[in-house]
Amino acid sequence: MTPISFEFYPPKTDEQRAQLDRTALKLKAYAPEYVSCTFGAGGSTLSYTPETVRRLYEEHGFDAAPHLSCVGGTREEIRELLARYRDLGCRRIVALRGDLPSGMGHPGDLRYASDLVAFIRGEFGDTFRIEVACYPEIHPQADDALADLRHFKAKVDAGADAAITQYFYSAEAYFHFVDAARKAGIEVPIVPGIMPVSNFSQLRRFSETCGAEIPRWMRKRMQAYGDDAEAVREFGADIVATLCRRLLEGGAPGLHIYTLNLAKPTQTLLSRLAAPGSPFRRSEEWAVATGGVSE
Repeated sequence: MTPISFEFYPPKTDEQRAQLDRTALKLKAYAPEYVSCTFGAGGSTLSYTPETVRRLYEEHGFDAAPHLSCVGGTREEIRELLARYRDLGCRRIVALRGDLPSGMGHPGDLRYASDLVAFIRGEFGDTFRIEVACYPEIHPQADDALADLRHFKAKVDAGADAAITQYFYSAEAYFHFVDAARKAGIEVPIVPGIMPVSNFSQLRRFSETCGAEIPRWMRKRMQAYGDDAEAVREFGADIVATLCRRLLEGGAPGLHIYTLNLAKPTQTLLSRLAAPGSPFRRSEEWAVATGGVSE
């Protein structure tokens, strides 16, 4: 069975919590290896992330992996949060540098994600499996591709077990990046991050912020659909499913899907991947999960 994982963000309102619960219930049928929960820039969701992780673990039965940023935190604060996650039963951490919000004067005791990885290993040994981020299309703040690769290698050398990529829509970008990483001596699994397309305007905003490229032909095609949201979703599902098939056929070790706390885009994608002849291996439990897609 091909390993998959899902990413959620911590809800802040009762309505958002109900939405997450509905989504988690629907996606649980796909038996993800784990789910991750994001961490707001500068600790803005500090109080929400641990509670969401607890909810995903205790109420939904997921192996829940909190994102942890070193931005704005002292060593003692990070140590306490890690201990809290350990006591919750977490055995996996997604370790990130995070972005310093505008106007924040104190970046924190740890400057880089590699520092955070080393800190986790030094304080907690092998308690946690550590996932880190990497960027097939280059981090937007990197000087160049080689510098970006050196930063990635520093995180792995510090003790990271695996990496999750920023989302992308070019299989060639992923394969080229993996080849370059292997030549640089990076041997950990590099799992592609997958962003289903549900709202083109939102996707365009995300991509401008994080440096993920929407290919021109794909962008122009979605623009041509105008306000036809269903056509955009169907086109996007076909494009992303084709991308995932190419990745899996080329040896990608799994898929990490950015859900945006919505079930339907992920269900639609996985139903396409479960079609006969797909390289995506599924368990028998998927018979019900892929039998129909509803919001």
